[in-house]
Amino acid sequence: MSTSMSAILGLIFLGLANASVFLMFKLWGYPFDKETHKSEAPPALMLLHRLIGYAYAILYVFMMWHMVPRLWNYQVELPPRTVAHLMLGITIGVLILVKIAILRFFRHFEESMPYIGTTLLICTYLLIGLSVPFTFREAALRTQTSAFSDEGIARTRKLLENAGLPAEAPLDQLASKRKLREGQHVLQRKCVVCHDLRTILVKPRTPPDWVRLVNRMAIKPMIGEPIHQEEEWTVSAYLIAITPDIQVSAREQRQEQIRSDEAKEAAQIATIAMETETVAVAYNEAEAKALFEDKCSQCHPLTDVEDYPPRSKAETTEVIARMIETGLYLEEEEIEIITRYINENYLEE
Repeated sequence: MSTSMSAILGLIFLGLANASVFLMFKLWGYPFDKETHKSEAPPALMLLHRLIGYAYAILYVFMMWHMVPRLWNYQVELPPRTVAHLMLGITIGVLILVKIAILRFFRHFEESMPYIGTTLLICTYLLIGLSVPFTFREAALRTQTSAFSDEGIARTRKLLENAGLPAEAPLDQLASKRKLREGQHVLQRKCVVCHDLRTILVKPRTPPDWVRLVNRMAIKPMIGEPIHQEEEWTVSAYLIAITPDIQVSAREQRQEQIRSDEAKEAAQIATIAMETETVAVAYNEAEAKALFEDKCSQCHPLTDVEDYPPRSKAETTEVIARMIETGLYLEEEEIEIITRYINENYLEE
């Protein structure tokens, strides 16, 4: 089941939970005979409430039937969000069984049904809130990304040359709209079996890092359908293509923390490298520009530096440190050259 279908079913599941609980509140407003366990509520509303409850339970079983097998395919320890998602799913299942047991065998506990129904609604909101937003985020990337534009395809084609793909990989085909769409489908159908979208989309990476990561996941044993070599290439190309969009999202999240202790700690990576030796580095403006464009374009468009120039030399150091944390490998001399080039050409006065 694709992530889009899972999200749609999740929203339907949430809608059924809302309809069931609010209809329950209305039905419990009618007089109720505790001795005969009969309500004076209209039979039509009672039947509607029962049908909504059946639909909710059937949809729950259907989604669990498709989702629980994914747990056996995880290659690493479950991430916290997935654990919370699992626990909420189990809780909902237990509450459904309790409701059925009360209705069929323990009618003397019937007065507790509103509390059970309300708890089910809360758990359903939490369950859907942990999954659907990340599916929408991926869908937003799909519609808003520049990866499928002519400029994005040209950029992806250039980056694929140094991404570490095998010589037989058809780079021209991989950097096409059709192949990028195929890579998107592989991400949605196969990668999410072992990893949720948050794990995949939370951090931008360099092209070689994406290729190595996808290959490492593909060669691990799994119960489900494996990722074939050509699918490795297409999903790697797609992740490389959308990295600028992931970079934008990551930048927005850290704007409020740009001068926090965490950013300063990250900046030490570049600072130590710059202060270890004071060896004079040969500097050529044209070579520095080429190095800057080659390295910095791997994770984001070069226009980002123009749109968000550093405001101080310390901030330039922080920017380069974050690039290194993302996975960009730089020699000490390259750090000095790029730092000087940015400070001389982009630093705000």
